[in-house]
Order: sequence, then structure tokens, then C-alpha cells
Amino acid sequence: MELLRKWLGHPEDIYNLLRFKMGGYRAVMPRMDTDSLGCGLRTCYRYLNQTSRSFAAVIQALDGELRHAVCIFYLVLRALDTVEDDMSIPLDVKVPMLHEFHSHLYQPDWKYTGSKERDRQVLEDFPTISMEFRKLSKVYQDVISDICHKMGVGMAEFLEKKVDSQHEWDKYCHYVAGLVGIGLSRLFSASELEDSIVGQDTDLANSMGLFLQKTNIIRDYLEDQMEGREFWPREVWSRYAKKLSDLAKPENIDAAVQCLNELITNALHHVPDVLTYLSRLKNQSVFNFCAIPQVMAIATLAACYNNQQVFKGVVKIRKGQAVTLMMDATNIQAVKAIMYQYVEEIYQKIPSTDPSCHKTQQAIAAIRAASLPGGPMASRHHYSPIYLSCAMLLAALSWQYLSTLSKATEEYVQAGDN
Repeated sequence: MELLRKWLGHPEDIYNLLRFKMGGYRAVMPRMDTDSLGCGLRTCYRYLNQTSRSFAAVIQALDGELRHAVCIFYLVLRALDTVEDDMSIPLDVKVPMLHEFHSHLYQPDWKYTGSKERDRQVLEDFPTISMEFRKLSKVYQDVISDICHKMGVGMAEFLEKKVDSQHEWDKYCHYVAGLVGIGLSRLFSASELEDSIVGQDTDLANSMGLFLQKTNIIRDYLEDQMEGREFWPREVWSRYAKKLSDLAKPENIDAAVQCLNELITNALHHVPDVLTYLSRLKNQSVFNFCAIPQVMAIATLAACYNNQQVFKGVVKIRKGQAVTLMMDATNIQAVKAIMYQYVEEIYQKIPSTDPSCHKTQQAIAAIRAASLPGGPMASRHHYSPIYLSCAMLLAALSWQYLSTLSKATEEYVQAGDN
């Protein structure tokens, strides 16, 4: 019944879940015909679907040859990331592997069979991935190889040191996510689906990656602690606790939430850049690909802000909420309205006693200015009393059905695929 109560409070979720389930998802994720692909590409798309929850569908919805380039780009970086994550590889072996990984793209027989990681198939069958890489146009190969090289060097740098300053936090996020944004932007321009400025403005592309990565790091505090990983910057958390793990102790919950709010405020500073970047995109498939993760991220930050649950369990947005965001975020005005809606949610939750309250208010003011230069914005949804009554009746009749939505839909709408 708890699930039913949640749906009764969000009738738009019910409507959009049904619309999504009955084919509405094809508007943002049209089906790709794999029958016409060669054996190697079919294998690559199978690996894509096996290793990515959030990105596989939107990658396959991209137009033309860009789709294949982004698929290969993702798999190459997934293979690189698998090397970084594998704690069974000694550092004296791992560091040279990360530095040299980009060169393996041009070595037809190179593969690595010693990994114990979940996604090890992308290393064990790297010859198939590298073969398809070499079939791409040279302009795509150059981008993928360059980003792979820079990311490998950056990953190696942070293997033996922790993230101390906020500057180093930005640097780490640049290596693991900002470079992805830069690489994707260069691929968009190389495909000629987007103007050259999209690939040239690396600052905006970097902000796209940093906003997503910081959101993941903030949300995943407890999971990372349980796995022995630490990505919150010491410069921030040391003002609230002696050890980062202390923030999970019940007696430190007030300080922990204040630390959380400061990091969310830091992440919000990237939103104006995100909106500027998205406003330059012309191709619908590229816009959907870029916008959907960004609106998921702002919704996730709104759910995490001032929320003790970040230190006690999992915080995630509702599946119906995620589907609504996916189906709404198809143009820049809708994305601006979504951003405005969620920063207003954050604004309403700012404690007057929070040490970062004024900085949070300033960050939100900047987002308001970027979102709504023309004045106040009405809600994105208007529901009549008749609609609300029908929606509630629908919820009462169908809540059991909706609770058993297909696994594929559930996996896609969970934000946070790294």
C-alpha cells in the first residue's frame, strides 16, 4: 500500500509509466535494427547492453554512423575502467596498462584474460572491439584514441592518492567523466550532426561530465564506504568529521547533512554550463542523449539535499518520476523548466542554520537566471480535478501491474550508470 500512496501523490507518474510501457518510450528510444549489422558490431552492441543500464538504449537511438562511434567509444572506456577497478591487478602492472591502453586499439590480437571484474568480457574479447574501432572513420578513431590516452594517464595518477582539495575533486571528475563529455562532444561535431563549436568548447563539455559524476559521488557515499572507496574531497568533509566514515555514525548526522549540502551546492554550479551546452544542440537524438542524464542528475540532487537517508541507505528517484523526465526532456525549454522545478525544491529545503545556505541560494539564483531570463515559470503539469480523480482510480486498479514493470524498463530508468 505504500507504493499505492506514492502513486496517488504523483498521478503524472502513473500516466507516464503506462504511456512509456505501451510504446511511448519509442519517441526517445526508437528500436535499432541489428539484423543488418555485421557479426562484430552485433557482438559490440550485445556487450553494450550487458555492461550499461542507463546508456545502452539512448546510444542505440543516436542517428547514423554516430551511433556506432559512440557505442565503440563506450566499450573502449568500459574496458579501461574495468582495468582501473580491478583490485587484483598489482599496481606495477596496472599503471603501465592504463598508460598504454590506447595503443592496444591498433593491436588486433591484444586482450587481457586475467581480470576478475564483472565486465571482464570487454577485455577478454577486446580484439572484436578494437577491430570495429579500426573500421570507424579516422576522425572518430582520433577522438577515441586521444580521450582513452588522457583518461588512462589520469586514472593512473589517482590510483595512489586520495582526493584532497576541491580542485583535485574537479580534476578527478575531469579524468573519469569530463573527458567523456569532451570526447562525446568532439564525436558529435565530427559526425556533422552538431556544429563545430559543440566539440570545441571543452569547458562546457567538461561541466556536463562533472555534473553527472559529482551527483553519482554524492549519492553513492554509503555504497562507496562499504566498498572501501572514498571520493568526497577531504578539504570539505574534514570540516565536519575526523574521518569520512564518521559521517555515517548516527551521532554525527547533523554534521554529515551539512557536509552533504555543501557538496551539492558545489555540483549546482555546473548547471548554467549544462543549460548553455544543451541550448547549442540541433539534432534531436543527440539532444535526448545529452539531456536525459542531466535531468536525472538534478532530480537526484534534489532528492539527496538535506536528506539523512544518504548516510543510512539508498536514495533514488521514483521509476515513474524517471520516466516522466525521460519523456519530457526533449527540448531546451522543457529542460530549463525541469531544472527550475528541482532547484526550487532544493531552495525550499535550505535550512537557515546550514553553513552553506547563502552559497546554495546564490547557486540557485544563477540557475534561475539561466533557466528563466524572461520571468517566473509556471509548473510543467496542470491536472484538472477530473484528471486527478481518474488517475487515482487508475492507480487503485493498476498498482499491482505497475509494480511488476519489465526488468529492462526498471534498469534503464535507474540513474547512475558510471
